[in-house]
Amino acid sequence: MSVGALLAGYAVGFSLILAIGAQNAFVLRQGLRRSHVFAVCLTCSLSEVALVSIGVFGFGRLTELAPWFSTVMLWGGALFLLVYGAMCFRSAWRGSTGMQADGAAETSLRATILACLAFTWLNPHAILDTVVLLGALSAQYGEGRGSFGAGAILAAASFFFLLGYGARLVAPFFAKPSAWRVLDICIGITMWSIALGLILRH
Repeated sequence: MSVGALLAGYAVGFSLILAIGAQNAFVLRQGLRRSHVFAVCLTCSLSEVALVSIGVFGFGRLTELAPWFSTVMLWGGALFLLVYGAMCFRSAWRGSTGMQADGAAETSLRATILACLAFTWLNPHAILDTVVLLGALSAQYGEGRGSFGAGAILAAASFFFLLGYGARLVAPFFAKPSAWRVLDICIGITMWSIALGLILRH
């Protein structure tokens, strides 16, 4: 194992995952609600293992072999983000008491995992940018590309668990219904902004 490649992969992976996007906003929200946090963080981490592995081990050229795949993922992801953003705005408008951190209406584990997978696998940024970029960067490390990929995976996993469980530190603030409305509005804006960016990018 190449320590240099591992550290480089960790640094690059952490910088890529750091930006607040659709997936991170979902993890943060689940952490604040204390709802299936471990399952969500684990699902995101395992998805990252798959995505990074695809990129590092040479399958990042999928979009070159099947150009239509990029278009399908882009429009599918944009539609999903628009719908979820609308749901956040509706939740903020209604101001449901079920949004309180300690007494939130529990969503089933199955529904939560499916939503988590959708945020990951219907996200063109995760599928294309992370896979292609990390795959390209890992190539320069030759035999150490596996170490580079491992570093990127460790970075993503540590970030997801830190975000999910670290959200509890600010949970008292979100005991106020107004704070949840603000969060829902911010998440809704984030979702719609990403969706608009994807559409304009096309």
